[in-house]
Amino acid sequence: MDTNTRHQVLKRMQTELPRGAPFDLAMLESLGVSPQLAARYVTSGWLIRLGQGVYAFPNDDFDVSGALRFLQQRVAGLHVAGRSALSMQGVRHNLSPRDTLVLWGDVRFALPPWFTLRFPARYVSAKLFDWPDESFAGSTLHTPPGAAAGLQVSVPERAVLELLYEVGTHQSLEEARNLFDGLRSPRKQLLGQLLACSTSVKTVRLFLTWARETGVVDVDDLLRQYPVRVGSNTRWMSRLDDGTLLSLKPHG
Repeated sequence: MDTNTRHQVLKRMQTELPRGAPFDLAMLESLGVSPQLAARYVTSGWLIRLGQGVYAFPNDDFDVSGALRFLQQRVAGLHVAGRSALSMQGVRHNLSPRDTLVLWGDVRFALPPWFTLRFPARYVSAKLFDWPDESFAGSTLHTPPGAAAGLQVSVPERAVLELLYEVGTHQSLEEARNLFDGLRSPRKQLLGQLLACSTSVKTVRLFLTWARETGVVDVDDLLRQYPVRVGSNTRWMSRLDDGTLLSLKPHG
């Protein structure tokens, strides 16, 4: 490659590749940068290699939103979920800037080290919802005000059910209850639809129990309108990891 051509390629890289976010070999190759040339650019300091086939500009302002949008394009259904999604929408309880970021997705996936070394995070691929169609699933994700364009985040009604699903494993019962108490004016129709397609009896019953106690929604009216799966007519009981015995009635 002659000097003039090399200069043109570098100029295109500087102007067309994203700032504050990673990019991969496919994006580089679209600009005429082969894997071999990318390796040379790493050696010469024009690029840094984050991981297998993943690059960024050196000294770039590398933020979590840019990294998440990069991963969203590669992992089906990846979104900010549960406690992290609630926090982004004003429902918080004693959170610190270094709290683990909660991410959910539709497929098994291991977060790459280049991501987790910069942003403490964990990934969940649980099948909490039996979606009636993909459009409904998509409608429960959005970009909250103030978030980077294109960032996918659970709406509060979905996020609270993701939170309750993790109670007893990654999520303490006490903190979950404190966050639940912070819910303000959830949409009953959306909650009913989400509860109707939830596959977790624990999640459904815990929501109904706390909803009755807080009055955040009219539980009896919700149960009349939506075919919520509560399991059998007996109590659901489980010993949580911290030793707490969780006992939940069918209808809260």
